[in-house]
Amino acid sequence: MTQRVELATLRDRLAVDEVITDYAVAVDDGDWSLYRSLFTPDGRADYRSAGGIEGDAGSIAAWLAESLQLFSMRQHLIVNRRVRFGTLEQDTGDTARVQADYVNPMRLAADGEGSAAPDFVCGGRYAFGLLRTDEGWRLREVVVQEKWRRLPERTAPAVID
Repeated sequence: MTQRVELATLRDRLAVDEVITDYAVAVDDGDWSLYRSLFTPDGRADYRSAGGIEGDAGSIAAWLAESLQLFSMRQHLIVNRRVRFGTLEQDTGDTARVQADYVNPMRLAADGEGSAAPDFVCGGRYAFGLLRTDEGWRLREVVVQEKWRRLPERTAPAVID
């Protein structure tokens, strides 16, 4: 590989990483305009393994906006990012596939301000498909594969003598 090719690959890798980070920030902050802007016009997401829906970016953003109102705090931690680049014959540009693990602690809104600790935590793996566009790298596909979740602990009712 020439130094020029290595530099271009590094720049692409950083740009793809930025899209993945922006994705997490958009969901955590409830920035649905940013969320939608990260996708290609035909981009889709699939949250069915986590009890959600599958659809285009606009439908998913609306669903997330409604369903995540339950949580006053959300924090996606997306780690172990494995990036692979390629060019597919049917594509008009370069492609990238990213496999990344996630842990997502959240706090239920009903808990109020009393506790800072999350009471709902889930984890799994994302599969991101990206396409280089005239506007830069954009998500064409997001598939969530939830592997585990920890629900809030239920406290036993007090026993009165």
